Amino acid sequence: MTGKPPSDACTGNIGDNLLVRVASSFVLAAAAIGAAWRGGAVFAIFWGAAALVVAWEWMMLVARAENRARWLAAGALYAALTAVAPLMLRADAVHGLAAILFLFAIVWATDVMGYVVGRAIGGPKLWPAISPNKTWSGALGGTIGALAAGLAVAAAASLALLPIAILAVILSMVAQAGDFIESAVKRRFGVKDASHLIPGHGGVMDRLDSFIAAALVAIVIGVVRGGPHAAAQGLLIW
Repeated sequence: MTGKPPSDACTGNIGDNLLVRVASSFVLAAAAIGAAWRGGAVFAIFWGAAALVVAWEWMMLVARAENRARWLAAGALYAALTAVAPLMLRADAVHGLAAILFLFAIVWATDVMGYVVGRAIGGPKLWPAISPNKTWSGALGGTIGALAAGLAVAAAASLALLPIAILAVILSMVAQAGDFIESAVKRRFGVKDASHLIPGHGGVMDRLDSFIAAALVAIVIGVVRGGPHAAAQGLLIW
């Protein structure tokens, strides 16, 4: 569901992989937006299925790990967040759809602009030991892209611009941190992708790492400000 750079960028088939990746991205984005638009059971099934796949990928990832029980417990929590956070946001009948679309806009803009700016400008690496291709320029570009996307959503939904702008920057930084966390876990177990379920993308966990992190922080902010039954309102209305 993201615009992250191809994992085989140095293999000589960048063009072909990029076409597959873009096509998969459109399908995934359309499915995610369609489920959000429908809400209810469709939305619950969509994210429930995503959580189950994330749980399966995590189990395969840590199959031979020491302290496997602890890793499995961490994976169960991670998979649960995949479904619980978006479901809690979407449950708000008035602001739920806007909150989900806002979150999509922030995460996708962060990934796409991070990739574009990082490829165009390059420069010093952000954390080469964990993710060798990520640059400071890409991180800044992703944050600026998220800021622009957040302001666009705020303007379209008549939301307060300054709080949403600040929130967009925070969630963009969190999304990028989520990407690094998942990269660190994969590096810990010596794998490049969580699975090969999505053509050109890897696994579902690879595509949702940024979203899961951003959704977790978004739901915490929303619940603190609006309560568990109005988390979307708490997130968006300032």
